[in-house]
Amino acid sequence: MKITKVYVRKYDNGTNMKALASVELDSCFLIRDIRLIEGKNGLFAAMPSRKVADGYHDVAHPLNKETRKMFTDAILEAYNKAEDESEESKEEAE
Repeated sequence: MKITKVYVRKYDNGTNMKALASVELDSCFLIRDIRLIEGKNGLFAAMPSRKVADGYHDVAHPLNKETRKMFTDAILEAYNKAEDESEESKEEAE
C-alpha cells in the first residue's frame, strides 16, 4: 500500500483542530476527514470517527504503528508544505 496523494485544508479557527486531510491510497482509494489536531505533544492525525453511545469510534484506522506513522508523516508533510506556500503568498502580496 502506498500513499499517492494527500489533500490538506487548513483551519485557523482558534481551536486545536489545525486541518482536515484526505489521503489517497494506490490511486484508487480515498479516506476523508482525517483531522490534524494540536495536542500536548504536538500535531497528530485523528482518524475519521462517528459518535456512538459511549463516545467515538474510528470509522477507518491503521492497524499497526508503522502504518499510522506513514499516514501521520504524509499528512504533516502536506500540512507543512501548505504552511510554507501560504507564507510565500503573504510575502508576495506585501
